[in-house]
Amino acid sequence: MKRSPIMTAWLGFRSLLLLAGFFLITGVMGVFSPFLGIFPYPWRVKYLQTWAGLSIGWARLTCGIKWKVQGFENLDLNEPAIILPNHQSTWETMFLLNFMPSMSFVIKQELLSIPFFGWGMAKSRPIAIDRKAGGSAVEQINVNGKERLDGGNWVCIFPEGTRVMPQGKPLRFKQGGALLALHSGRPVYPVAHNAGECWPRNGLIKTPGTITVSFGPRIETTGKTSEQIIKEVEAWIKAERANLPPVR
Repeated sequence: MKRSPIMTAWLGFRSLLLLAGFFLITGVMGVFSPFLGIFPYPWRVKYLQTWAGLSIGWARLTCGIKWKVQGFENLDLNEPAIILPNHQSTWETMFLLNFMPSMSFVIKQELLSIPFFGWGMAKSRPIAIDRKAGGSAVEQINVNGKERLDGGNWVCIFPEGTRVMPQGKPLRFKQGGALLALHSGRPVYPVAHNAGECWPRNGLIKTPGTITVSFGPRIETTGKTSEQIIKEVEAWIKAERANLPPVR
């Protein structure tokens, strides 16, 4: 839908407010993040969840980006597992960090070098991989991922590997999450959402609306191949995305 110049200017102003607040929240909390290591891990998790909660709360206040959750009852919170969401924006990363129990994200190693944001992320027990490492990157995910799961953390892997626009060309789902599931003996849960409709991958302007985050059923991995697992995840996410209510 084509916007009028006045509406575009208004949305742009709101988006600038969002950006200014996000940098302020991240900067202030990031200053203290190098000192998080002296505190117990649960405290560090709560600190990072507070950052994420403030960020998505600010997005709601300034840009009208709301959310609703469905299917959360599918998760057995007593057993850490692997969640595999589709990836459209920065919003779902912050939301999942805030909404889920303590969780380790599989991220690019270079993200840890970003001032403030990276300093805090480094204290969250992420699984930081070198994408140039090829096969050894899979081994890093398997070894570190199992260690995180056995230690009580959930693990989040975006199987698309990068952010994909809602109407963009679909990417083949990578098998890293499925391989970790087989290596660790843990189940996986697919997650579908439409965050990119409000928070696009590229561009300044964010638009108001209600994002739906849908948690899928538990997928058992015993006796399956990694290809079977990831195909099951991909099929559920694609079908669920097609059934999500519009954001506006």
